[in-house]
Amino acid sequence: MEFLVIAILSLIIGVILRYFFDVSIKEIKELAQKPNLDKIVEKYPNNQQVAQELLKKLNNEKVKIEENENAESSLYIAISDKIFIGNIQKSYTRIQTISHECLHSVQNRKLLIFHFILSNLYLFYFAILVILGILKILPFQMTFLISFVLIGMLFYAVRIYLENDAMIKAPFLAKEYMQGKQISSLEEIEEVMNGYDELNQIGIKAVNYKLFIGIMIKVFLLSIIFFLF
Repeated sequence: MEFLVIAILSLIIGVILRYFFDVSIKEIKELAQKPNLDKIVEKYPNNQQVAQELLKKLNNEKVKIEENENAESSLYIAISDKIFIGNIQKSYTRIQTISHECLHSVQNRKLLIFHFILSNLYLFYFAILVILGILKILPFQMTFLISFVLIGMLFYAVRIYLENDAMIKAPFLAKEYMQGKQISSLEEIEEVMNGYDELNQIGIKAVNYKLFIGIMIKVFLLSIIFFLF
């Protein structure tokens, strides 16, 4: 019965967070599509060159860069010290997005590696608990569930620090880069920055919500599995 209670509490927490964070993926997608701003940013160099120039500004030119037009998202992999750039060439958000990943590359190396290891162990631990729970061969289920929640909170604390740090600094780095290139007028740069600010007001909130709700969903699923099996 205690697992059912935890499952219900997880569900209630998710609903409460959904209400107060008021995250709208549709609105985020709409804010990311602004043809007038796309035209301003398309005058800047291609993504690879933007990344190289940003890394130079950050004194971190050793990072490898790879572009994949088939990928929807961009990310930095600490273990390989590589930035993967998705299909963002036609979007005005690309300079801020690349700035975000470049900023990840100059964060505390020990913390980045710890996060990489922790995130993979966290997912592996979840998969093992699911399998053992379904097979009914997991003793002390409550102990394992509590340990999973604690690991999840540790994962969240590390990940959200890294993400918030990069998200907050990215627009400032993007603005500095655009001003330095002297391709756009100050008015055009301000237009782009206003677009970034509008997007970030929702985007940063969405990332915080998505990361925490992901933990709650896993806790909910484990609780239901332990209750049923």
